[in-house]
Amino acid sequence: MTLTTAQSIERLHRERAKALEGGGSERIEAQHKKGKMTARERIAEFVDAGSFVEFDSFVVHDCTDFGVDKQKILGDGVVTGCGRVNGRTVYIFAQDFTVFGGSLSDMHAKKICKIMDLAVQNGAPVVGLNDSGGARIQEGVASLGGYAEIFYRNTLASGVIPQISAILGPCAGGAVYSPAITDFIIMTQNTSHMFITGPDVIKTVTGEEIDFETLGGAETHNVKSGVADAACADEYETIQFVKNLLGYLPQNNLENPPVVATADPIDRADNELNSLIPDNPNQPYSMHDVIRRVFDTGSFLEIQPMYAKNLIIGFARLGGHAVGVVANNPMALAGVLDINASIKGARFVRFCDSFNIPLVVFTDVPGFLPGTAQEFGGIIKHGAKLLYAFSEASVPRFTVITRKAYGGAYDVMNSKHIGADLNVAWPSAEIAVMGPEGACNIIFKNDIAQAENPDAKRKELIENYRDTFANPYVAASKGFIDDIIEPRETRHVLVNALRMNTNKRKTLPRRKHGNIPL
Repeated sequence: MTLTTAQSIERLHRERAKALEGGGSERIEAQHKKGKMTARERIAEFVDAGSFVEFDSFVVHDCTDFGVDKQKILGDGVVTGCGRVNGRTVYIFAQDFTVFGGSLSDMHAKKICKIMDLAVQNGAPVVGLNDSGGARIQEGVASLGGYAEIFYRNTLASGVIPQISAILGPCAGGAVYSPAITDFIIMTQNTSHMFITGPDVIKTVTGEEIDFETLGGAETHNVKSGVADAACADEYETIQFVKNLLGYLPQNNLENPPVVATADPIDRADNELNSLIPDNPNQPYSMHDVIRRVFDTGSFLEIQPMYAKNLIIGFARLGGHAVGVVANNPMALAGVLDINASIKGARFVRFCDSFNIPLVVFTDVPGFLPGTAQEFGGIIKHGAKLLYAFSEASVPRFTVITRKAYGGAYDVMNSKHIGADLNVAWPSAEIAVMGPEGACNIIFKNDIAQAENPDAKRKELIENYRDTFANPYVAASKGFIDDIIEPRETRHVLVNALRMNTNKRKTLPRRKHGNIPL
């Protein structure tokens, strides 16, 4: 029977309504009872009103085994499309837990791959709203193949377009590797989990007993593993965090980050900075306070704030321009570099370099963390990651030495020697191979031992060494720093540096790629 035009349109409306239902009212209600939104509700919260264009809403799986051919739901467990976020194009996929637990089938994967291909083709970010029970077991290797197709595209898109993963429910097994390759992972407290193998498998194989939250919850991956970049209180906060993050990023690697109008004067001087460094060189101070006072008011968005707290990373704006911030934190382990901080910093620096985001570094580092745990854990190779990342970066790079810059850590923290464009120091800066105490114990070992009063002699020598080297003037005399500035002038100096280096062009030696010490 041939349908009339009116009947064809009516059928379209019926089929469209089915697609919008997802797994049905009961499963939607169950999703809400868990404190979770549906895939479509999440997209509506994320994109500008009326901007979402959906693809493949009528796709269904083609599996015929285990009776699943009798369970076909339009969309097959993932909503895909393109929308605008604060007026800028973003490609999106949102897994629908109300349909087969959001599990990934071959067709489910094809929908995601199509979106990723379009994102790369059109030079726009791709955001994944993950909420899935993993591979659809009934499809066997076809679902595994689907994951691999996604992983491959994640890898090809890396450094070409920003990729962000919001974890809003379970993300288990092979599913975790797609977020792991993306640039940022944002988790939701209490409702999101990530792990390779679940508690039951772990108990069977190793005998360990552990619950979902402890194994792979937001706190675990933000505090212990460093897998995630932020933990948000609920889904609304998670989605807002992603929207804020996108505001600092360009659409692709061929563009510059967006410029935002600011009422904060570029020549603003903050007198409080002049008295922020304590007279006692061993007394900590708030590097967060330094950052807050230097950059555009309220613009700092910290990344991984709960992991490796001895290094601060994040995005800020300087005269409206987005920059990446890397800073030692004297309030945690005195700001030393260790394995976790080095990895954290290296990945962030490489991201900023990939997407043309200038880097601003605040240095107060007494060195690398000593100890057998660090040496056996590979601090040599891991510390080299941060050194490699800075050395390789071709974006504008600026360093402010606020206090200590000792040993190899001085070199690593974006020193002039590894290609920084502007290096300035506050008058409180101490630039030397090591601290006065350690240096004198080595240089004057015999003199101290032979002195009538070794303690007094040591104190005298330490003070002499401090007067000679615990200041920025020796480094300045050799051109290793470009200027010594009043702390209050830091903002204006950095704004001028950004202006001077706007058109920076630096070409690295031709090669397929470097071999970073992974």
